[in-house]
Amino acid sequence: MTVDARDLAILKAVYGLGTPSPKHIESETGIPKSTIHYRLNKLREAGVLKNDLYELDAAAIGLDVTVITEVLAEFAEGYHESVGSRLGEIDGVSDVYFTMGDTDFIVVAHLPNGAFVQRLIEEYEAIDGVERTSSKFVIATIKEEQNPIHAYHFDTLLELDLQSNTE
Repeated sequence: MTVDARDLAILKAVYGLGTPSPKHIESETGIPKSTIHYRLNKLREAGVLKNDLYELDAAAIGLDVTVITEVLAEFAEGYHESVGSRLGEIDGVSDVYFTMGDTDFIVVAHLPNGAFVQRLIEEYEAIDGVERTSSKFVIATIKEEQNPIHAYHFDTLLELDLQSNTE
């Protein structure tokens, strides 16, 4: 399926607003509700949207190169926030994790092809405080779970005695 500018605007609105509501998407994009409804159904049928939770299959829209990068940064007060937010602003970056151990950050990016990898690494290394990067291409995704609760068996969840932190 070819994804055009309207499809991309709808997808950006779904994830930006956190809702697939055609009314809200229309307010955000100016695209008529009937068009939004039709296109969301087409995206689901084509496998771009995996399910009713609107989980995106990045490969289905051409973002099929996943790069995982370890970033080492120069230690300074607040560097995890300043360097981390700059990493997160780079096009294609979907996840930035500040970590313990030999690596300061783990960064995940989804790109259209290998030609974009060099640009990505150059942008990482242009950030003040970034000392070194080490990147890996994902050959095959074995498991990818967007919702952590799906990673547990029901009985295990019951044993965990989970607490809500939204008091």
